[in-house]
Amino acid sequence: MSDEPAPTLALDDDLVLWSADPDDRTGRPLLVLLHGYGADERDLFGLVPFLPSDFVVAAVRAPLTPPWPSPGYSWYPIEGLQSRDPGAVTSAAQAFLHWLDAASAPATSVGLLGFSQGAAVALQALRLDHERFAFAVNLSGYVTPGALPGDAALAARRPPVFWGRGSRDDVIPAALVDHTTSWLPEHVDLSGRLYPGLTHSVSEDELRDVQVFLDKRLAAMTETEAGAG
Repeated sequence: MSDEPAPTLALDDDLVLWSADPDDRTGRPLLVLLHGYGADERDLFGLVPFLPSDFVVAAVRAPLTPPWPSPGYSWYPIEGLQSRDPGAVTSAAQAFLHWLDAASAPATSVGLLGFSQGAAVALQALRLDHERFAFAVNLSGYVTPGALPGDAALAARRPPVFWGRGSRDDVIPAALVDHTTSWLPEHVDLSGRLYPGLTHSVSEDELRDVQVFLDKRLAAMTETEAGAG
């Protein structure tokens, strides 16, 4: 749990969607879903039936409202497709980590799955507090440029990260894709796939690959717990 003061941004705990009741969350791994720009907590929560049932799944709502006429919510402002302030991504990740302090208390481990903006925030949270997370899934997202104090420790630990994106995704700027392509293999145990013809979305093939990745994470955690016992 972080000793940092509460961030300016805040996630609304009353809006979080959970796949399990409070009395059914203790002693189970937690998977947190972080939606993309212009969506809300219901967007990725629709994936729950396709995710391993061992996980308790929580879908959170981003704290900002995009400017009209954009629908939904956002983790940080975007002024055109080329403008993404690294400081704003970090602020969003810090707000998420503050929410997680209490939400993750009953969990045996925490994993992240984010789409687009949510994936960028998930990876930034992993960089800010890598020991808290067992893994991360980056769907159509990117690693925010700029060094963070925990990057060296992250590279030493190399947690598993899955990165999936479409070959026709023109939403994430090419410079950010190039940066992510070079940065992730140096800091994490990277797996993933480029999906031919896919735009800025999630395909059935990608979802199947995510399922395989999550099943492997569960198996690894079970093996670790058995070894500790």
